[in-house]
Amino acid sequence: MMQPGSTDGAWRGKDETVKRTSLESADCPIARALDAIGDWWSLLIIRDALRGMRRFGEFQKSLGLAKNILAARLRTLMGHGILELAPASDGSAYQEYVLTEKGRGLFPVLVALRQWGDTHYFEPGEVTTELVDRKRGRPVRTLELRAEDGRLLGPADTELRRLGGRPTG
Repeated sequence: MMQPGSTDGAWRGKDETVKRTSLESADCPIARALDAIGDWWSLLIIRDALRGMRRFGEFQKSLGLAKNILAARLRTLMGHGILELAPASDGSAYQEYVLTEKGRGLFPVLVALRQWGDTHYFEPGEVTTELVDRKRGRPVRTLELRAEDGRLLGPADTELRRLGGRPTG
């Protein structure tokens, strides 16, 4: 089974090493976004930051991640402008990791991933959690892609266009 753990951009499995290729120059926005996020640990750090966690120890306790791996992921997220360091909110000498506007912009991405995971990886009736509107206490609706006129859109209803109007593959 493949496991994260290298700070040098490699994934090491039992019998293999796979080097990560940088996607920062790719012409696909998804590829560039994944280059910034990196791996599942980073998404889980962002998830926890969206829940209000701010300190290294909080992230480590939540994730059970080795300190060196967590530190590397936090540095990467800061390097991409997703997290920033700020003085501790309690006035202590510590610093906290705070989501930037770019980082907070990942909220709908994580909600979509959560809803997809809930639908496809939990059995009906299996204990999970529910995302609710804090003000009303009601479940959040499933995210949907809609056209300007309100029509529900699926993959067959959309296409990518390069600037200038030419479709792209």
